Amino acid sequence: MNRRLLFFCTEDWFVCSHWLPQIAAAQRAGYEVHVVTRVREHAAPIEATGAKLVPLDLSRRGMNPLAELKLLFRLIRLYRRLRPDLVHHVAMKPMVYGTLAARLAGTRAIVNYMAGLGWLFTADSAQARLLRPIVRWTLGRLLAAGRVIVENPDDYAQMLALGLEAGRLHRIRGAGVDLAVFSPRPEAAGVPLVVLPARMLWTKGVGEFVEAARRLKAAGVAARFALVGDPDPENPASVPQEQLEAWAEEGAVECWGRRGDMPQVLAEAHIVCLPSYREGLPKALIEAAAAGRAIVATDVPGCREVVAAGDNGRLVPARNAAALAEALRALIADPGSRRRMGRRGREIAEAEFAVERIVAETLAVYRAFSA
Repeated sequence: MNRRLLFFCTEDWFVCSHWLPQIAAAQRAGYEVHVVTRVREHAAPIEATGAKLVPLDLSRRGMNPLAELKLLFRLIRLYRRLRPDLVHHVAMKPMVYGTLAARLAGTRAIVNYMAGLGWLFTADSAQARLLRPIVRWTLGRLLAAGRVIVENPDDYAQMLALGLEAGRLHRIRGAGVDLAVFSPRPEAAGVPLVVLPARMLWTKGVGEFVEAARRLKAAGVAARFALVGDPDPENPASVPQEQLEAWAEEGAVECWGRRGDMPQVLAEAHIVCLPSYREGLPKALIEAAAAGRAIVATDVPGCREVVAAGDNGRLVPARNAAALAEALRALIADPGSRRRMGRRGREIAEAEFAVERIVAETLAVYRAFSA
């Protein structure tokens, strides 16, 4: 009989954008995979892998104690019914609630994937400052059992500081990229296009990107600037749709919304920009590197794992629109540097971020439980 893997991730779109290759590979390795997630528009691609889809209604932003307790009890019943041999939780709420449910259901093979520290560790709001120490304390105790995957050295150090044993920590560099799907193409002719591909969150540096675009346009720099992504209303840092519409009306940036054809978006782009405040390891930048595009990003955890300053892109301080504008200005005016950086980005993607490598590293973590 196949071993049973329960894969718990909050959103079906996140499963589809990042984890389908891992799910398919787990099934090829002999696992019966059950994907637990909130199902909206992306059931078909998950089911096409052969995995069993288990819809779960939940809110990432939910803070009502009674509702959250009910969710936890639903998860405990689900884990007891499925009786998984191994569970894989992605991101904060699945890690916390899923680990509790797994322990109470008797599952001891637990993999928790820290996909960046998220809003709670980047925001300056009173709510975030209040919750941070509570979450740190909780994580330090919950994650002590099982194994934890992180994406960058900074998060690795954070987990060690929480008291986790180094032998239970694994660093896997993101979700990987399909190098055949994301491949270099010559730059399009015409005015340079700078794209920011991400969820529209303030913590992704969207405000700084718009301000940099304003500065460059006011200085007479000929370039286009496009926001590629949708707001995320369940994230407290989400940019309101009305704000995006106001920026588009102003003419500072173009708002393209979420696109399902990112290889084509990157083919049209000349520069990819992500001025985020903190990341795990952003898939958007891995895809940009694979597509041979020069990158401008912030010198923060996650981004600097993909971008080497002066090699395949430029790094600037976070929350600094002036520095961002200057870095963009330099690359807009220098197609030779863009091409050189794009070639290096492709080499880095091939050497470090191929999805086959990431899948193999993930399966190795699974096998560690039976070693």
